[in-house]
Amino acid sequence: MVSSPASFWVALDAGDRAALLRAATRVPLAADRQFLAQGEGSDHLVVLLDGWVKVVAQSQAGYRALLALRGPGELLGEQAAVENGRRSATLVTATAAELLHLPASRFHVLARARPGIAAALEQTLVRRLREADAQRAGITEPVPARLAALLLDLVDRCGLPEPHGPGRRLGLSLSQDDLAGLLLTSRRTVSRVLEQWRAQGWIVTGRQSLAIRAPDRLAEQTSND
Repeated sequence: MVSSPASFWVALDAGDRAALLRAATRVPLAADRQFLAQGEGSDHLVVLLDGWVKVVAQSQAGYRALLALRGPGELLGEQAAVENGRRSATLVTATAAELLHLPASRFHVLARARPGIAAALEQTLVRRLREADAQRAGITEPVPARLAALLLDLVDRCGLPEPHGPGRRLGLSLSQDDLAGLLLTSRRTVSRVLEQWRAQGWIVTGRQSLAIRAPDRLAEQTSND
């Protein structure tokens, strides 16, 4: 498997991290807490030190879709802060989390003074663009292939041993609506595929929980479809 690029925090050296820690405020949050809202003005950035965050967008019709999941070390709210615009999505903690809150003006001062911070920011912006391009390009692939790839990626990034079985479960509570949003497809389609995989014993699901019992079978889906 090709390794993912280093997160914003991992890409920094010890001096850059120390500078950000001095300038920022540590904020612990419980799970399911909103901390940035779609449409609000941008005045700060956030570094996710620990935990997972959902990036959620709401349409004018009131439909909420999960756009992305961000994990430890990620920089959040960077696009709006760089462009000095309004936020395009809402951020909600998926697990208990620890954040660094940093005013955008202070962050930009540090980025100008410390090339490592500027380089890590640029790397993050480029990665976000590539993620968006890959998502648009992949939408033509069959849903089973995309769903299998997503579940394998999630269990690799945040999987935990299954308490009462041989598989690994996702360390996040994700609904079928969440999975559908990440894949840009319908909940009905996702539900149908999951039901087939449950019947075959490849996965086990509960209320917003999922464990993978046959990762090799899901891997076959990503290459055969």
